[in-house]
Amino acid sequence: MPETVHSQSLPPARAETAQRDAGTRLLVLPRPRLWALWGILLAAAVVVLGITVADVPGISTAELGVDQNLSQHHVALLTGLAMALNLLFGPVAGVLLIAAVALFLLLVRRAPVNAVAFGLVAVSGWVASEIFKVLVARQRPDASLLFDPLAPESGTDSFPSGHVTFAVTVAFAVYFLARGTRWAKFAAVSGVVVIALVAWSRLYIGVHYPSDVVGSVLAGTAAVILLSGCWNWLAPRVWQRVPVNAVTRPFLR
Repeated sequence: MPETVHSQSLPPARAETAQRDAGTRLLVLPRPRLWALWGILLAAAVVVLGITVADVPGISTAELGVDQNLSQHHVALLTGLAMALNLLFGPVAGVLLIAAVALFLLLVRRAPVNAVAFGLVAVSGWVASEIFKVLVARQRPDASLLFDPLAPESGTDSFPSGHVTFAVTVAFAVYFLARGTRWAKFAAVSGVVVIALVAWSRLYIGVHYPSDVVGSVLAGTAAVILLSGCWNWLAPRVWQRVPVNAVTRPFLR
């Protein structure tokens, strides 16, 4: 991390402070001033959008045309990319990804605060998507109506997309880690690109409607805002009460 590189030219006391600050960078997460209001409004917007697209006749039929058009123009390279994203942002790979980053932060960087915060922010997308899926209960696109269905799925869990919502919250989590360093802009731009690619892949594969991926961006953002507000209230209080002993001392340096 940049703080570690810079600290090499600092006096020992300041270097230790810089390292400790880097290890608790996520003790306070960025959030809007009226975070509870914004989070609730975004969550309400997700529910209203979901119920509208699920229950108003004709909307799903019209949106299916986007999936059908993409299904008619599958090419090997794009199909490989879409299926790779389907796997990478799926539940199994997603859990492994979160666990790997969190363990790296905990065991290598000795930053338990960052590890816990990263994991919670990243996983909040799945939690949010599952809640909204139950509330909206939108049928998935009919795979039999696609020219080339790549990974047919059925059920009433179309809105929002869990893959896209997860991509949104992972992008936020990575940006939070990079915030305040020279990698912040790269993390922000890369996050937007990844979200767009995952959203495209869900339509390309034919398992979601366009409004599903739009709702996912709103759902993931709402989850991060609400989580950040709650985290900022609770985490500093818990951190101040962590006892210093043989187990915790290596992580409190």
